[in-house]
Amino acid sequence: MRVYVLFLSLFFCSISFAQTAVSGSVTDNNNQPIPGANIKVIGDSNGAITDNEGKFVLNSKKKLPFQIEVTALGFGAKKVMVSSNSQKLVVKLSDEETKLNEIVVSASRTPERVLESPVTIERMGIADIKKTASATFYEGLENLKEVQMNTSSLTFKSINTRGFATVANVRFMQLVDGMDNSSPLLNFVIGNMIGVSEIDVQSVELLPGASSALYGANAFNGILFMNSKSPFTSQGIRAYAKYGQTSQKAAGVNDYVDYGIRMAKAFNPYFAAKANFTFMKGTDWFATNYDDKTVVGRDRSHVNYDGINVYGDEVSTNIKGVGNSLASMGLIPASAVNLLPSYNVSRTGYNEVDLTDNKASNTKIDFSLHFRPFGNEKLEMIWQSKFGFGNAVYQGANRYYLNNFFMQQHKLEFKGKNFFLRGYTTTEDGGNSYDMLFTGININRKWKSDSQWFGQYAGAYVQATLGGMTPENAHKAARAVADTGRLLPGTAAFKSAFDQVTNEASVLSGSKLVDNSRIYHSDANYNFKDVIKFAEIQVGGSYRAYQLNSHGRIYTDANGPINYNEYGAYTQLTKKLMDDRLKFTGSIRYDKSKNFDGNISPRVSLVYTGGESRKHNFRASFQTGFRNPSTQDQYIGFNVGSAILLGSAPDNLPRFKETLPVATTVGQLFAGGTTVNITGLNAYNNSYTAASVAALTASGNPALLKKTNLAYVKPEEVKAFELGYRSVIKDLSIDINGYYNIYNNFIGNINVVAPLYGRAQDAPNPAGGATDLGTQSLHALQNGNYRAFQLYTNTDVEIKSLGFGLGIAKKVYKDFEAGINYNYAEFNFDQSKDASFEAGFNTPKHRIKASFGNEKLFKNFGFNVSGRWNSEYLWQSTMVDGIIKSATVIDAQVNYLIPQLKSTLKIGAANIGGKEYIQVLGAGAIGQQYFASWTINP
Repeated sequence: MRVYVLFLSLFFCSISFAQTAVSGSVTDNNNQPIPGANIKVIGDSNGAITDNEGKFVLNSKKKLPFQIEVTALGFGAKKVMVSSNSQKLVVKLSDEETKLNEIVVSASRTPERVLESPVTIERMGIADIKKTASATFYEGLENLKEVQMNTSSLTFKSINTRGFATVANVRFMQLVDGMDNSSPLLNFVIGNMIGVSEIDVQSVELLPGASSALYGANAFNGILFMNSKSPFTSQGIRAYAKYGQTSQKAAGVNDYVDYGIRMAKAFNPYFAAKANFTFMKGTDWFATNYDDKTVVGRDRSHVNYDGINVYGDEVSTNIKGVGNSLASMGLIPASAVNLLPSYNVSRTGYNEVDLTDNKASNTKIDFSLHFRPFGNEKLEMIWQSKFGFGNAVYQGANRYYLNNFFMQQHKLEFKGKNFFLRGYTTTEDGGNSYDMLFTGININRKWKSDSQWFGQYAGAYVQATLGGMTPENAHKAARAVADTGRLLPGTAAFKSAFDQVTNEASVLSGSKLVDNSRIYHSDANYNFKDVIKFAEIQVGGSYRAYQLNSHGRIYTDANGPINYNEYGAYTQLTKKLMDDRLKFTGSIRYDKSKNFDGNISPRVSLVYTGGESRKHNFRASFQTGFRNPSTQDQYIGFNVGSAILLGSAPDNLPRFKETLPVATTVGQLFAGGTTVNITGLNAYNNSYTAASVAALTASGNPALLKKTNLAYVKPEEVKAFELGYRSVIKDLSIDINGYYNIYNNFIGNINVVAPLYGRAQDAPNPAGGATDLGTQSLHALQNGNYRAFQLYTNTDVEIKSLGFGLGIAKKVYKDFEAGINYNYAEFNFDQSKDASFEAGFNTPKHRIKASFGNEKLFKNFGFNVSGRWNSEYLWQSTMVDGIIKSATVIDAQVNYLIPQLKSTLKIGAANIGGKEYIQVLGAGAIGQQYFASWTINP
């Protein structure tokens, strides 16, 4: 590949073209440089962007003299005449509140001012990135209105908007230069692990809410667009180095480093290239939540303890049943069985901090080649390759250590003024990743089998009781006997068992996650605005093919990859009326996925610009959105210890197969043997709801049992209504929005229990006899002969959510800027109508964010402080449910421009003086982060 790039570079460099090269700088009225200013040749498509020192170099084929236009966020535009090739331009811009005049593309797939956007949109530009007080620009997105961040790991953060937040957020889409960043295997974004370097970011645009009408099935609750800089307009070598420390009670104080370099060159108006490299390494937030997963107040002293960040203690059994087995084998007297209590005891587990090295790292490499056959933006061909790998912790049904995880993307794109056509592929490799739960379980089993451990426990309990011990002390003595010789973290024996387990994929003896999945995607768009004049009309479409390949570890693909596809097409019409004060936008999209009927998504919006100066914007929109069930919803067949996660695609259920043991006497009576074969069909067609089985266990009353009656999962739908107002009143910018969403067929999970024999039926009669299938299924439940499943399904109950947002920004004194935004969110779901369904709104009702800063406090010096607060809220997930407490977080930074070194020094801190807080129940508490960075812009 390096030879190929070198060949192209030499080839294009050998061609000479007549062009004009103009250099200069852009400053404000105080002679302070303005980074990120846009310089455009009037009448030509060429342009440039200023660096952090406000400098630029502009190349153009246009003959002298010509005019350029200089624009920048927060300043008025200015036109300058260029008459000489050697002319050194110094352009001064005057302050002007232009934030709402900034151009965005994502809202309507066409350039428009923020003020005219038909839906709520948030934007972060180069200047915003420079002044962010967070450790990275990606973390800085948390200070935008509407954004809720969920931190699973130091390197794995997921963005959520408008509710239903998770780490694995399949309802949110993230595009980097038009490529979907989602994992091919699991369909959710993995933060910025294969995103974009902060010195290569041109802009970030966020659309909260449904956008299926333009962007398809996964654009259900929001989209983030990250756009990188073009090597035609942003050239040179830039680099940054960042050193800091993280501080957490559990982990202590630890160093971290983050550095990167960007190289870009426009060899001539026809060919340009760029490359980026970034590396980050630190110590992850230790996860040390030792609360019991299901019972509030239960601690390690309880015989059936199952800690949140403890693994291996999920293995639990009824100790009296163990005694019966021991008595049947003649190992203890039958009379001794009565000394054993009839409740569950769990094995002793391992803490998460003992099952991972707690190291977080991320390396990103990307390069792109850009070719303009006509020497301008009329047509540009781009080849782009991106590579990301590293370590992080992902939390789903369990906690997973992504160790040497690797993901790559390759894109070929053709784009011009009014069109684009692109195709790309995404491939991932799980590397040495593993499931922490099964790591703990199988390290225990490497040392001592479950039957041996529980047998020793039962025997020791009987002996201790006969010796006069109280039940509490007898349990302690029994555990001590069963744990004698247990593998201890830090020993060679433990390390040997750990290595064996994490290198074995089968959950029967290992915990390794295997993944070689990929996506093939293509999409296109054409805008007829230069052909059709009465309105702006666009058409477009997309096609995606999935190839799931977990080798049977996560999906039911043991016999080969699972392939399926989806496609869609859309059109949009935009028309301005009433002297261009009223803008109508209507769009409609059709999408079809292999396993589901097609969906139609319309969107209609009206934007009215009022006032003599046209600075009062009123908007209203209605759209429908939908989300196809994800790859997990359809094809997963994943053992998470306590249950099997099972997707409901029709071809998936018979493909999941399992052979389970039953007691000999039971087998002779009901199953005809000592093992039973089941498939995924048992879970959907012959099971009881887990809630009703729990009720049976608590009361002993079979009348409480409820048979599971589920349809296969289907797409969920949303009807989204939104109203908004934007304006600039003197130097005060205001953005208000409100939304109301109605969800139907909302996708969620339900836990069920499938008996290994008999037929599930509502309220079986316990006196039915051995031949009664209902009695047989009841017997199976009462004797532990069942398999638990977690299924993906839709609720019939309509879910509604609503929210309100207010954002205000103002220059309060000279160059001091202050901003504040507030979000309110709530949802309505009648739990009594579907008691087993968890909606997982996972969103604070109240969030407040504020910032205060001055980038021109005095010469070359600026600062910024940001703070945020959220109220407490209920967290529901497949791993654990509970309350996340309210949190207050304050970040701050100071920056100093060093012109002599062509660089900027920034010193900052995140969560200054604040107490540790949690964004994901089960993840590590977030402590403080301090850093100093040096960015070089030659």
